[in-house]
Amino acid sequence: MEFGIFDHLDNDHLPVADYYDERLRLIELYDRAGFHAYHIAEHHATPLGMAPSPNVFLSAVAQRTRQLRFGPMVYALPLYHPLRLAQEICMLDQLSRGRVEIGFGRGSSPTEIGYFGVDTEKTEEIFRVYLPRVLEAIETGVFHAPEQAEKHRDFELKIPSVQRPTPRVWYGVHTPESADRAARRGWHTINLDMDYEARECNETFRRVWREAQPGKPLPLMGLGRFIVVAETDEKAQAIARRAYPHWHAGFTHLFRKLGRMQRHPRPETFDILHEQGKGVAGSPATVTAFLKKQMATAQCNYCVGQFAFGDQSIAELESSVGLFVNEVMPALRAFDALAEAA
Repeated sequence: MEFGIFDHLDNDHLPVADYYDERLRLIELYDRAGFHAYHIAEHHATPLGMAPSPNVFLSAVAQRTRQLRFGPMVYALPLYHPLRLAQEICMLDQLSRGRVEIGFGRGSSPTEIGYFGVDTEKTEEIFRVYLPRVLEAIETGVFHAPEQAEKHRDFELKIPSVQRPTPRVWYGVHTPESADRAARRGWHTINLDMDYEARECNETFRRVWREAQPGKPLPLMGLGRFIVVAETDEKAQAIARRAYPHWHAGFTHLFRKLGRMQRHPRPETFDILHEQGKGVAGSPATVTAFLKKQMATAQCNYCVGQFAFGDQSIAELESSVGLFVNEVMPALRAFDALAEAA
């Protein structure tokens, strides 16, 4: 079992500069604690969007950490020119000496994409065209644009990536079809859905992986969950119940403002989130038991915690993460969720 972090970078309670200082301090703790990777979301025009430029924020992460791998989960690809994105990924890989992990998507919020003048009906087409160009440029060091005049058709990046042929690629899966695509391309995955939905995706993923990647070991298949750990169940639940509505207000901000429906809605309270199996708040023993069951049902080998959300103080976060690292992580590290599920 490996462990990672997912972060929306939501903020409605601190001056922005202070917020960045506290979040980077927390990321330094993730680094010291031995988490595998730190994954951040990209959002815009919302309190959930304190990293509207993931690469700018991650350049600071590169300088404040030594072992922690990091990257976007995901780049909203229709908002980037593929040449510029390929160059910036290579820069980050060099700045971190080969610790970048890259994830791509078409953008989870059409509302946010629309603010940039991008036709939301064309995001899937843009994704299909841009992604191979970005990966090819990183792998070869040359960005190829066949639609340009001949003398501008090939552009040398000059800055290679440290990791060859490219940094590890991640994909968010919600359906067996998306799991199939990820397995055929050799990508790692994270799922944020219910455990039985994630299991269906992962069963497809493993079957297709054996066919498309014969002889290769399984990659990381992640399950993301909100996590709060405290000395007692009551204390952890009080923190989660207080903090979660702040996160939810940021998550729904644009949709409420514009009166639109969300593609991937989340419940209004932490108690309902817990009932859905998408979050846990409790003592180390409670959190350990919950995650063992979730990971076994979902058949995942990568536990991805969203510890920082809402108005939690840095002291609350450091305590929660510390308890997880010292008491929950050792109990889960040797746990074989795939074997338990079988």
